[in-house]
Amino acid sequence: MRNYQQLKGMVAAAFTPMTADGNVNLPAIDAYADWIATSQLEGIFVCGTTGESLSLTTEERKSILEKWIKAADHRYKVIAHVGSNSLMEAIDLAHHAVEQGADAIAAMAPSFFKPGSVKELIDFFTPIAHAAEELPFYYYNMPSMTGISLSVAEFLHEGKKVMPNLVGCKFTHNNLMEMGECLALDNGAFEILHGYDEILITGLAFGATAGVGSTYNYLPEVYRGIFKAMEEGDIRKARELQMRSIDIVKIIIKYGGGVRGGKAIMNLIGIDCGPCRLPIPPVSEEEYVQLRKDLIEFGFSL
Repeated sequence: MRNYQQLKGMVAAAFTPMTADGNVNLPAIDAYADWIATSQLEGIFVCGTTGESLSLTTEERKSILEKWIKAADHRYKVIAHVGSNSLMEAIDLAHHAVEQGADAIAAMAPSFFKPGSVKELIDFFTPIAHAAEELPFYYYNMPSMTGISLSVAEFLHEGKKVMPNLVGCKFTHNNLMEMGECLALDNGAFEILHGYDEILITGLAFGATAGVGSTYNYLPEVYRGIFKAMEEGDIRKARELQMRSIDIVKIIIKYGGGVRGGKAIMNLIGIDCGPCRLPIPPVSEEEYVQLRKDLIEFGFSL
């Protein structure tokens, strides 16, 4: 694999900036990319759930990745999510990620016609991984979105035999027993990227060294503090900061969840991400007024 290094620290799940009429707003990524650089993040995860990937066309996903790679300018890693319900589309996106110079790829399982066994899941992902064999490949495990709850440990152990570039999993699930199993699997052979921001300390306690999250975009100092506190064994501090994370997650749930509420927060702190694409409804002016009040109470300077 090309320049493979294990991820450590925070990887922000990128929002996809859009115009008021629902078109992708590529120019807005320039300022967004600079914001990520100043936030001391390890990388950016492009066109995942937070980036509304399955609401985008293939060409849009390609153009967004190209823009992020150019705007990042080697200041941090760019991970391309290439998952799709279409195997051919995912292979095409994986090829494109290699050609454009992405640092890694990831893919969630298909969510319409679903694989019924670990073998079927491996068979689906193998040609995708092979299409980007120069890059590290992460399985994006998110049962709440895909409906796939197959054994991740079995997938990693067996999948590695046919996908040499399979290096780990983005684990967006609250099954902590399974996460611990994956971290210990084959003497710690796989990277397990923690995916639930509000319980980050649990993943770090199990031994995870990196996380991918949407709230890292606008609350990096809290998560940086959690990583530092856990590394230093200051559990009390880590718990205190995790409760701050939980408070912000409660706010975004109030405004429609991590994508809708998170985009609204980005807009209010001055990073233009626009609205979400339908069927996620736009945030109303009344909601923005109340959200601003909630954020000021939380401690944001707006």
